[in-house]
Amino acid sequence: MSTIRLHEGELNVMELLWSNHSLPAKDIAKIIKDYIGWEKNTTYTVIKRLIDKGAVKREDPGFICKASISKKEVQQIETDALIEKVFGGSLESFFLDYLVNQNLTAEETRILRRILDTQYKKLL
Repeated sequence: MSTIRLHEGELNVMELLWSNHSLPAKDIAKIIKDYIGWEKNTTYTVIKRLIDKGAVKREDPGFICKASISKKEVQQIETDALIEKVFGGSLESFFLDYLVNQNLTAEETRILRRILDTQYKKLL
């Protein structure tokens, strides 16, 4: 798995691409202007950074942008980075700290138990 790290502004552009499969850069700039207020040059700078990182592919003609990394991959990379940074890479510490402070419903607890049971069975 690649280790492309994205900041919040880049994630705004990526969300558009994940939702729309592909978009011309000019359409991305217009949508971002309407919802976030960025100027066209700012959006194009972010798109170029995403292309340089390998998160977006540019196709011509029309400067069509497509995501080259999935949302799921980005979520995994960012989750791993958070666990490493805040919990020293300890998944156990993360889960213990997080779950102790949650008011889980019976359904959420059942789902978590099923996931853990499935993981445990893989070890046997």
